[in-house]
Amino acid sequence: MSRASQVVAVTAAALRGLPGRAGASLVVVIGVAAVVAVLVCALAIASSFRAAAAKTGSPLRAIVLNGDDEADSGFSRQNAGAILNAPGVRAGPGMQVVGSAEAIEFVSLVDEHSGLNAYVTLRGVGPQLQRLRPELHMSEGRMFARGAHEVIAGRAAQSRLGGLKVGSTISLPNGPWTVVGTFSSGGDAHESEVLADAETLLNAYHRNDFNSVTVALRDPRDFAAFSAALAANPTLMVKAYREPEYFATMMKPVAQLLIAIAYGIGGIMALGAVFSALNTLYSAVSSRAVEIGTLRAIGFGAAPVVISVLAEALALGAIGAALGAGIAWLLVQGTTMSAMTGVTPSQLTFALSVGPAQMLTGVAVAALIVIIGGLLAALRSARVPVAAALRMS
Repeated sequence: MSRASQVVAVTAAALRGLPGRAGASLVVVIGVAAVVAVLVCALAIASSFRAAAAKTGSPLRAIVLNGDDEADSGFSRQNAGAILNAPGVRAGPGMQVVGSAEAIEFVSLVDEHSGLNAYVTLRGVGPQLQRLRPELHMSEGRMFARGAHEVIAGRAAQSRLGGLKVGSTISLPNGPWTVVGTFSSGGDAHESEVLADAETLLNAYHRNDFNSVTVALRDPRDFAAFSAALAANPTLMVKAYREPEYFATMMKPVAQLLIAIAYGIGGIMALGAVFSALNTLYSAVSSRAVEIGTLRAIGFGAAPVVISVLAEALALGAIGAALGAGIAWLLVQGTTMSAMTGVTPSQLTFALSVGPAQMLTGVAVAALIVIIGGLLAALRSARVPVAAALRMS
């Protein structure tokens, strides 16, 4: 019999025997499924966070700060005006510059998922908001009125926090403000915020300074001239960022932490699953000792036996990987969660999505687990002397 025929025959016999070893086989399947489910869920959280961060910002916009982030930054009205009128800023109808001097505060509300207090960013924006951010669309209610104690809530913030439904009120230092609308902006970070008129918000908090200035550029290539003009102005000590780069930088540490947690937890569980698979496959090899010894005695080589044990391990791993990936998809697909951004204590609420990349990573880890466990068990079976194997019964 050819070597290939031997491999097929021995592998087929090993796979047919799986139902008879259902208990031991189930240990491998469950172990692999648990690792894959946890790893895929954790990776889905990290990748969904990064995707939401990547959606935030446009190359046609620049944000200007004089601190590390918006919470640490502050501008006088005079400085904000100089930034809005710098070269490279786009002008709209009536030659009004398309930009927004913005103020932020943080409001504590109740997280409806956990029942705990959580902070939402309350952003005061200028009158050019909708020209500046054309991706912002009202999905319910109306835009807030200038000078009124009114806010609009991002769809993501509204889904997570209580008190943000249209018609509800939130308490601010000078009394209740009414939620008059809900907006969406393509799933970016601003959907996790509440927006209000900047001047009215500054009055409510007895402030006179803005936190940041965001402008629309005539062309992405105008960013260099805009940034250089600000640097050349002796009255300004500021730094301009392309908007996507700013938000990516702010959220990068959190994204890296989520990835590290995913692989850290997955790695620890994978190590335990390797030992579980190894013990189970050792037992399977021992139960087939007489069968393996008989095959070796009638001329079958060691290689077909090794391959058959690996094939058994891979079959169990494939079942476990499919089960784990399915569980992960059922648990997290379409759900939402929140994570801190780089602007403390701001939080980003984002939808979770399990994609092909996370699935393939889970399958790869499952394959690695069973190959390590299966290979060690297979090499052990190949080293058992024929006479010793035949005496086992």
